[in-house]
Amino acid sequence: MSVKFIKRLFRHLLVSPGAVQKQLPVQVMRNIEAAITKSESLHLGEICFVVEANLHIIDLFRGKSAATRAIETFSNFKVWDTEHNNGVLIYLLLADHDFEILADRGIHLRVGATGWEAICKGMEARFRQGQFEAGIVEGIQKIGEQLEQHYPSQGKKPNELINSPIII
Repeated sequence: MSVKFIKRLFRHLLVSPGAVQKQLPVQVMRNIEAAITKSESLHLGEICFVVEANLHIIDLFRGKSAATRAIETFSNFKVWDTEHNNGVLIYLLLADHDFEILADRGIHLRVGATGWEAICKGMEARFRQGQFEAGIVEGIQKIGEQLEQHYPSQGKKPNELINSPIII
C-alpha cells in the first residue's frame, strides 16, 4: 500500500457522517435548497446537490474516486432522466475535499467542458477561503444562469428532482 492510499484511508475513516452536519449545518442546507428552488423557478433545468462524508472502505480499496462516485450518484438519483436532458449534479465528497459537477447531455452540449470548469474554479476559490456555503450557492447560481440561457422557463413546470440537499 502506498503512503498516499494510507493517508486517504485514514481521512475517510476519520471523517464521520456527522461531519456533514458540522460542515453544512441545517440552516446552510436550507439556504442551498432555497438557492436551488429560486434557480429552478427561472428555467426548465433541474439541479441536484448531493454530499457524502466518506466512502466505504471497500470503495477505497477499489480506488474509487470522487469523479467515479459522482457518476454513480448521477445515475442513482436519476439526474440524467429529466424531460429535456438538462439535469445537473453537484456532488461533494468531504473526506477527499473534492467535488464534481456532472451535467446531462442536453445541457452539456450547450455549456461544454470549459463552461463547467469555469463554474468549478469559482466554487474552488470560495472553498479555499473556507466559504463553503457561498461557494455552493454561487455554483448553483452560475449553473442556473446557464440553464436559464439555454432552457428558459416557460411558465409553471414540474419539479422532476427534489430541491433539498441529499446526504448519502
